[in-house]
Amino acid sequence: MTGHPGAEGFLPAQRSITAMERAVQGCHGCDLYRHATQAVFGAGARQPELVLIGEQPGDVEDREGEPFVGPAGRLLDHVLAEAGVDPARTYRTNIVKHFRFQRTSGKRRIHQRPTQGQVTACRPWVLAELSALHPPGMVLLGATAAQALLGSSFRVSEQRGQLLDSPVESVEWAVATVHPSSVLRSRERDRERDRATLVADLRVAADQLDGGR
Repeated sequence: MTGHPGAEGFLPAQRSITAMERAVQGCHGCDLYRHATQAVFGAGARQPELVLIGEQPGDVEDREGEPFVGPAGRLLDHVLAEAGVDPARTYRTNIVKHFRFQRTSGKRRIHQRPTQGQVTACRPWVLAELSALHPPGMVLLGATAAQALLGSSFRVSEQRGQLLDSPVESVEWAVATVHPSSVLRSRERDRERDRATLVADLRVAADQLDGGR
């Protein structure tokens, strides 16, 4: 038991992206809606080559209502292009649709990793997105997203950059890698190396897309 009712009952009867964008604002599937500014649904191409799935919206995304519009999103655009993936042909979303945070003594809101119960409660949204979009592949950015869809035993540190069969019926294959925010948090002396490794992981997805075109 997660202690949360889960998102399933809040999904609309029509599972189009447009209908779900509207319905997600009324989701009370877990407790995160109480403090977040708004739910942040996915955005991007409606016939994407690739769906990119992160953990949750950050502070900027929570305020603006769009996924991957903060510093990590800007880095993601750059590394996708370096890897040979057109950012305009992707769709970006998160496993959890509301921002989980703690406040400091000032106004700053510090990211907190969602609990397993919150991830489980919110997962129906991303599964419905994938079903509506039916992309060839997905890239799971970070441990939370990877374990939510590939299982709790999956380790990004050990299995990143591998081409995997997708466990989601509407997607053919998957690649897992780190979240771009982890590159931004790297020590300065390690940042270029960590960025290059992220690009190499994304290139696995790009090569797979090239082979399917």
